[in-house]
Amino acid sequence: MVSVLNCKNNQKESVYHAACNGALYSRPFIESFEETPMLVAVLTYMGYGILTIFGYLRDFMREWKIEKCHIAREREEQKDFVPLYQDFENFYTRNLYMRIRDSWNRPICSAPGATFDLVERSSNDYNWTFEYTGRVVKDVINLGSYNYLGFAENTGACATAAGEVTVKFGVGMASTRQEMGNLDRHEELEKLVASFLGVESAMAFGMGFATNSMNIPALAGKGCLILSDELNHASLVLGARLSTSTIRVFKHNNMQSLEKLLRDAIVHGQPRTHQPWKKILILVEGIYSMEGSIIRLPEVIALKKKYKAYLYLDEAHSIGALGPYGRGVVDYFGLDSKDVDVMMGTFTKSFCAAGGYIAGRKDLIDYLRTHSHSAIYATSMSLPVVEQIITSMKCIMGKDGTTIGRSRIQRLAENTVYFRRRLREMGFIIYGNNDSPVVPMMLYMPAKIGAFGREMLKRNIGVVVVGFPATPIIESRARFCISAAHTKEMLDRALDVISEVGDLLQLKYSQHKVLPSLDRPFDETTYEENEE
Repeated sequence: MVSVLNCKNNQKESVYHAACNGALYSRPFIESFEETPMLVAVLTYMGYGILTIFGYLRDFMREWKIEKCHIAREREEQKDFVPLYQDFENFYTRNLYMRIRDSWNRPICSAPGATFDLVERSSNDYNWTFEYTGRVVKDVINLGSYNYLGFAENTGACATAAGEVTVKFGVGMASTRQEMGNLDRHEELEKLVASFLGVESAMAFGMGFATNSMNIPALAGKGCLILSDELNHASLVLGARLSTSTIRVFKHNNMQSLEKLLRDAIVHGQPRTHQPWKKILILVEGIYSMEGSIIRLPEVIALKKKYKAYLYLDEAHSIGALGPYGRGVVDYFGLDSKDVDVMMGTFTKSFCAAGGYIAGRKDLIDYLRTHSHSAIYATSMSLPVVEQIITSMKCIMGKDGTTIGRSRIQRLAENTVYFRRRLREMGFIIYGNNDSPVVPMMLYMPAKIGAFGREMLKRNIGVVVVGFPATPIIESRARFCISAAHTKEMLDRALDVISEVGDLLQLKYSQHKVLPSLDRPFDETTYEENEE
């Protein structure tokens, strides 16, 4: 299904859905989620059914010691212990996941830039163990790393600055920020983040996952209500659960579902007592990394203001990757950062470092410095990591005296639009927003998950394939991540290979063919030029 903020594009109800709230948007908001063809869905369920039947048959053969590979059997000395996993999880891991386990955790031996070198490995026991062959696969085109702006480099300004700091300060801090681990570079980083986002204050943390899971419990507790998008990241889900707040889930990016929950919360209040909620906190992400969709932030902010709720925005994938100035989804929609109460993001994607941040009003950050477990108990960020973030962020902001950062933002936007358009023209079903550098391409059938990854690697293209339980069982997919470091030649090479493998595996499922578009050259600017 395609969602377009234009009420005139409603000529085909089965294909187009028009949302009549375009007044909140300064530019078209186009997302596509084409429905799974019925035949493909049936064949996918049949595939899982056949695999399940053969799985039970292999378990029977293992029990009677007919199956040659006995690694999947439970050890005799473990039979009296409580199993670590549920029965179905054990079964799924043994008989389905292990068949395609070689598609994940592949070791690389170079910087994960636009290309990388891969250590080849093989297995003689059905992917239960691997052995290195001693061969290195050179110059594999990288379509899997979150290297959105191309800062995953071992040369250049960032690498040089990090190296100099390592020589001067060392690698580890061996203390928390509140004890002996607070350096001037940490404070400079936080001031830079606040300036970059246009907020009063910011605080940095050493781990992106912990930035969510440890700070949400400091912001909400008993008597509070958390409204969470159904596709939120595990770190947001864990943080909400640890907070002991009441949690209610709304449909993904569905403003009608969110407004209904908000209205019910205001009308009915807390269960049993019906007292007003102490706080209502909405949890959303900027870009959803499995769907490639962008949050409908103007509508969320409008609802937040209408019902006097608070907004927590996770920009792990969108900061640096969206907006004409790389300031994330707020910049992308041209909104005021003060309308977002808690701005969260990570340094692991666009900045190619580690850690995360919380930004917003000064009183919020001061509160978190004394109440967040991640702030009090976690060791300080390593100085080389801090320097990588500072240098890359200054480059994005243009404070390094060059236009490299701005050109990378522009190149990423161009690469994204080009790559998505070409995939649609080929007949693949891809999910998400036209401007999202996360590009999920649907595979559906279980046998095609491993086959696609292997066939792509044979042709020197490195991709990420994803299946259950990370996705719904019939919505397995390949997830491409576009980078500013990709040249047009690299993308064209990758697209040719994807098309070739797509024909080989019959992956071109789309029933809505798109004609090749020749009205826009590759190097045309995606964002309109405007002055600050």
